Amino acid sequence: MADAELRSRAPGRDELVAAYKRLLQEYIDHRPSGLRLKIAKAIGKHRSFVSQITNPGYPIPVPARHLEAIFRICHLAPEERQAFMVAYEAAHPCHPREGRRAPRKARERRVIEIDLPVLGDPALEREMEDFLRHMARQLEKLARR
Repeated sequence: MADAELRSRAPGRDELVAAYKRLLQEYIDHRPSGLRLKIAKAIGKHRSFVSQITNPGYPIPVPARHLEAIFRICHLAPEERQAFMVAYEAAHPCHPREGRRAPRKARERRVIEIDLPVLGDPALEREMEDFLRHMARQLEKLARR
């Protein structure tokens, strides 16, 4: 019976997810407004998705692939990041620690966001975007030398 009692007192996955989401919510609430929208743009999701993954009331976990973008946008202090990762790993024990991740593959991509002026000319705006994509491909070729 002691094992059953111990298991009933151990927090379940939903409670562990809520714990790290409370930390994230606290970190975001203590920063300037607009972070949820910035996160949404960076990860290519709707703002409501970001609200769900940052609200401990929803059981939806934060996908591991979005952690780096969230950390970067929120400018988490090393202590905040470490506290979050301890809680995150308690909820997701199979998630590899940052230091144990496999190195990036050569074909993986990093996404950055660049603010461009709205010119009112869709053709010129498209040309600017194409130019930036071309420049990124050239930089990739240069880096492979």
